[in-house]
Amino acid sequence: MKKSIFIIILLIAVGCKRKDTPPAIQISLVDSNKHLKVSGLDYAIMQDINRDTTTNVWQNLIQIYRMPADTDMKDFQPIQPGKYAVKDSAVVFIPDTPFNPHQTYFMRYYQYDKGSTAWDYIKNHQKPGKKQYQDLIFK
Repeated sequence: MKKSIFIIILLIAVGCKRKDTPPAIQISLVDSNKHLKVSGLDYAIMQDINRDTTTNVWQNLIQIYRMPADTDMKDFQPIQPGKYAVKDSAVVFIPDTPFNPHQTYFMRYYQYDKGSTAWDYIKNHQKPGKKQYQDLIFK
């Protein structure tokens, strides 16, 4: 009897766990389609990352690529070179070469906070060391 009550209470506690929703990341081309604006990141975290003196700190979190003709080759594309700047509550990517209006690009946003627990590895059939990311496509 005591075991069944304990199991029921444990199931209720686990079932009522709050799920954290990831930030809603929005991207848009600004300044006559010359720059990419990334908004929706947490302002405090963004300012903390901006104070980091590590080179290419933003490139480790947000990466811009050209979309290949064969989309199965997305993982093998070189990173689009450019500079990152924090303006107001958004990150602005300024590419070294202008965006081609007839070319499709995508932004890979790595979610370092996801997939870090043992349960995530089991549930998502994920391998250790592989980080989750989200691809956002733009033209």
